[in-house]
Amino acid sequence: MINGSREDAQMSAQLVVSVVDDDDSVRESLPPLLEAFGFAARAFASAEEFLGSDAIFKTSCLVLDITMPGMSGMELYSELKLRGCKVPVIFITARGDEPLRQALLKEGAVECLDKPFNDIDLQQALNKALAGG
Repeated sequence: MINGSREDAQMSAQLVVSVVDDDDSVRESLPPLLEAFGFAARAFASAEEFLGSDAIFKTSCLVLDITMPGMSGMELYSELKLRGCKVPVIFITARGDEPLRQALLKEGAVECLDKPFNDIDLQQALNKALAGG
């Protein structure tokens, strides 16, 4: 197979979870964990990078950092809603802000996990997201 087509074939056979976080350690650690859960994973360093990719059309669930330089996670979430993209979103944050968490859940986010979160909490949030909320 031509390089890349194998990855495309794998992603079409699996649900794709995209991670958008400006933190290198999150982008490096989450994809292998997501793959261990049985998902195909893609990672992006910014909201703008995600929007400029084809992942917006292939993503089954989005794991999205709230606070990033440039377009924030909340701004990306709003933009996706404006575009009619109904991909389930799991927010992640280092802020631990319960009122913000409640507001995001009220706006339709599946979950908002505080960093560092454990594997079980992430897997439960993914199961909820992919089961339709």
